[in-house]
Amino acid sequence: MAKSSADDVELRRACEAAIEDPKQKIVLSLRVAKSNGILGKSSKLGRQMAKPRVLALSTNSKGQRPTAFLRVFKYSTGGVLEPAKLYKLKHLSKVEVIANDPSGCTFTLGFDNLRSQSVAPPQWTMRNTDDRNRLLLCILTICKDVLGRLPKVVGVDVVEMALWAKENTSAVSTQSHMQDGGPVASSVTERELKVNVEKELVSQAEEEDMEALLGTYVMGVGEAEEFSERLKRELQALEAANVHAILESEPLINEVLQGLESATNCVDDMDEWLNVFNVKLRHMREDIASIETRNNNLEMQSVNSKSLIEELDKLLERLRVPSEYAACLTGGSFDEARMLQNVEACEWLTSALRGLEGPNLDPSYANMRAVKEKRAELEKLKSTFVRRASEFLRNYFASLVDFMISDKSYFSQRGQLKRPDHADLRYKCRTYARLLQHLKSLDKNCLGPLRKAYCSSLNLLLRREAREFANELRASTKASRNPTVWLEGSTGSGQNVNATDTSTVSDAYAKMLTIFIPLLVDESSFFAHFMCFEVPTLVPPGGVVNGNKAGYDDDDDDLGIMDIDDNDSKSGNNSAELTALNESLQDLLDGIQEDFYAVVDWAYKIDPLRCISMHGITERYLSGQKADAAGFVRLLLGDLESRISAQFSRFVDEACHQIERNERNVRQMGVLSYIPRFATLATRMEQYIQGQSRDLVDQAYTKFVSVMFATLEKIAQTDPKYADIFLFENYAAFQNSLYDLANIVPTLAKFYHQASEAYEQACTRHISMIIYYQFERLFQFARRIEDLMFTVAPEEIPFQLGLSKMDLRKMLKSSLSGVDKSITAMYKKLQKNLTSEELLPSLWDKCKKEFLDKYESFAQLVAKIYPTETIPSVAEMRDLLASM
Repeated sequence: MAKSSADDVELRRACEAAIEDPKQKIVLSLRVAKSNGILGKSSKLGRQMAKPRVLALSTNSKGQRPTAFLRVFKYSTGGVLEPAKLYKLKHLSKVEVIANDPSGCTFTLGFDNLRSQSVAPPQWTMRNTDDRNRLLLCILTICKDVLGRLPKVVGVDVVEMALWAKENTSAVSTQSHMQDGGPVASSVTERELKVNVEKELVSQAEEEDMEALLGTYVMGVGEAEEFSERLKRELQALEAANVHAILESEPLINEVLQGLESATNCVDDMDEWLNVFNVKLRHMREDIASIETRNNNLEMQSVNSKSLIEELDKLLERLRVPSEYAACLTGGSFDEARMLQNVEACEWLTSALRGLEGPNLDPSYANMRAVKEKRAELEKLKSTFVRRASEFLRNYFASLVDFMISDKSYFSQRGQLKRPDHADLRYKCRTYARLLQHLKSLDKNCLGPLRKAYCSSLNLLLRREAREFANELRASTKASRNPTVWLEGSTGSGQNVNATDTSTVSDAYAKMLTIFIPLLVDESSFFAHFMCFEVPTLVPPGGVVNGNKAGYDDDDDDLGIMDIDDNDSKSGNNSAELTALNESLQDLLDGIQEDFYAVVDWAYKIDPLRCISMHGITERYLSGQKADAAGFVRLLLGDLESRISAQFSRFVDEACHQIERNERNVRQMGVLSYIPRFATLATRMEQYIQGQSRDLVDQAYTKFVSVMFATLEKIAQTDPKYADIFLFENYAAFQNSLYDLANIVPTLAKFYHQASEAYEQACTRHISMIIYYQFERLFQFARRIEDLMFTVAPEEIPFQLGLSKMDLRKMLKSSLSGVDKSITAMYKKLQKNLTSEELLPSLWDKCKKEFLDKYESFAQLVAKIYPTETIPSVAEMRDLLASM
């Protein structure tokens, strides 16, 4: 190789000056393009070594054992080299060229004293492959000559390096340490410094040795055959000499054999020892495996314990009861200012209890003693809080009502009707609405006693308000009593039955309903929401009940609690909830109906007919109560309707008894007194009809008329002689008095037609009796002829006994002679017992018509049976009757 350049010499001197040790000699120094030492780039020193450095190989020839080093130099801030790192080549175990670098200039050096697995081996990148080959060849040469061993070479093609060494003939000046320790300067070629080159390659030194060998035999290189023969002879001589030497060395061989035998014994002993050691090592391996298994188990146990601790920490956090909530639940105040804290404590307690129940709690935790104890503690907190809150609310409800009852300004007083106002009461109760919601979520059973306490307290207030209002309402209503005896038969027909105006009575009843029905509906609605019943809304939006503009505003019932458990309502629970609500409303409003009954009874005593208008008013309110939770209000209105109907039925029954008393009189003549009075009564009843009370009045009409007609028939039967006169006079009076009403009332129209038919029947019977009385022989003769015509031929009838022509002439002479006198007598008889003179003209007309019809039938019969006989014609008889 060519001599080192001036730059290399200057660099070597700079390195020797930097180490300041005369014992150390620099063999080779090269600049590095990039380096990465054992310190990572994350450290300060690692970042500094990443900058360009200088590598130098140095040897130390002094001492018993020669040493070789790989030194790393860096440039200071002044551009002066200074030592950075030192590696001992005796620890070099591996030289590896990095395959990832396409230039092939990067390599790593593995040192066996780097025990830490986290420390990366030194890695450098040279400026070119020539510098790399020079450095690696120098390192390997020093390791072989100085240290006596070679490191493992990976990633280097030795043939390629041999060819490179052959091409680069420049010598490298090295300093090596011989076995005697003296430094000797030698000049070798790169071919002499190659390592692990194939044996077939012949170096220049070997070629020189061959030339020297040929020179000893005075032969040239071209005399190969002679040289080969000579070498064969010398080889045979040497072999014979070797055999002789072997024979002479038999004692030595024996000694060697003995040594070998001894060595064999030693080997056998060593084999036994090795077997023993192998057994011990096997046991050790088993022990180590057992230890590793235990270590793995311990590591797994450690990981599991850590996870368990984390889970237990989370569980403990869930089981922890905040002190502020515990204090609030066990002994906190229920004042309005503290309600927010109470509600927050309830929410926490509810969530904590739910967190300890499935599926929120892992089933593996459910049977833990700590969880059971904490659940028991939370249950105790819940029961304590529920008990305290329930006791407070019961006392609070009672105190509110007691305060209102003790203040008379809340109730109606003399001369002043007071509308009940519960706005302040509801406002104060609304403060605890959310508390009741949370009590329901904690313990539904606690609501039962609370509802009873609220109903009991408010029931006293409502009954007091209704009683005071009803008393003042009756006292402030001025109305004269109407007669209750409308159809009494013992009084004269001229009895004054003109009733006074009693509309104030029904107005008072309507006012009672107007004030209290909306109040009761609103109280039911407020109670249902306040006490957490899951039922539909009671009052429609706007708060107007049955068109009552003075109704209570539904906004007062907005408790602001619908966001809690809003979805708890299930269709399956609605029926049970509604049943419980109706039972509670029964307790809330029970007893208030007595004051309504008192108003109804008072109105009945003043004017029984006012039951009709009160029934219509009640029916109108009853039809407006559609909400499920207004059940008791519907029951109250239904009871009021039944009460009114019962009172009116009582009036109807008494009137019917008055009608029936007429039949007890000895003799009744003319029109009965109850006939015209009924017309007056019906006219008054029609004036009182409102809404749905038509059915009630029609039922009364039916009962009245049925009893009137039955009584009329019974009285007529007491004197059959004048029965027909009595009947048609009364039926005629009934028709005349009810003519106008019958045109507008279907039920009375039906009875009007019934009376008309009865009138016609009575008239017909009476007229027939008068006609037969005056012309008895005439019509008896005609009847005998009619009877025989069923069995005897018409032409044979004149030959029958008593029906001859002579008999006919005698009968005509006795009956029709003085017929005008007979007709006059018939008129007088018709007039004789008639008390209603206005009926006489119509009756006489009916009588004449009936007589002419009968006479015409007689004339036709005579013309058929006695064609030769002459009688007065029908026209003559009609003219005679017309002249009367």
